[in-house]
Amino acid sequence: MFLSTYEKQLDGKRRLLIPQEFRTADNGAEHGVFCFFSMASDCLEAGGDKLMAEYVARIEALPFGSDRRTALEETFYAGQRPLSYDGGGRITLPESLCQDAGLGDDVVIVGLGPRFQIWDRARWNARRDARRALARQVMLGDDTGGEGA
Repeated sequence: MFLSTYEKQLDGKRRLLIPQEFRTADNGAEHGVFCFFSMASDCLEAGGDKLMAEYVARIEALPFGSDRRTALEETFYAGQRPLSYDGGGRITLPESLCQDAGLGDDVVIVGLGPRFQIWDRARWNARRDARRALARQVMLGDDTGGEGA
């Protein structure tokens, strides 16, 4: 599982050190990760083989050729970037993905169990308090807390 939050910096070549704890066979990310612009948030989403399998299963559960399935295929498969680690455990983020997610030099890697996200640090910090408040509402049983926020 991808756990914890790490503050990092992108270097001039857009290389990002992925925490060693994330580079394991258990989560299918021992050789690299796949990365794409998130469908739900203004960040990059990444993971290993297990996350890929989850997305594939979700796509394949929809009728072949349906508009909803095609939209997922176009967004997930076509937006996919498989990224291998260099000798130091870094990935190089394509400039287009950095632009899509609005990443500056300071980023945050956020572990989310079977996946992780890469956020611009300022954007993540602005989001964090609202997300904690929503999580608190969920834990207290309040279902009115803004689904999809």
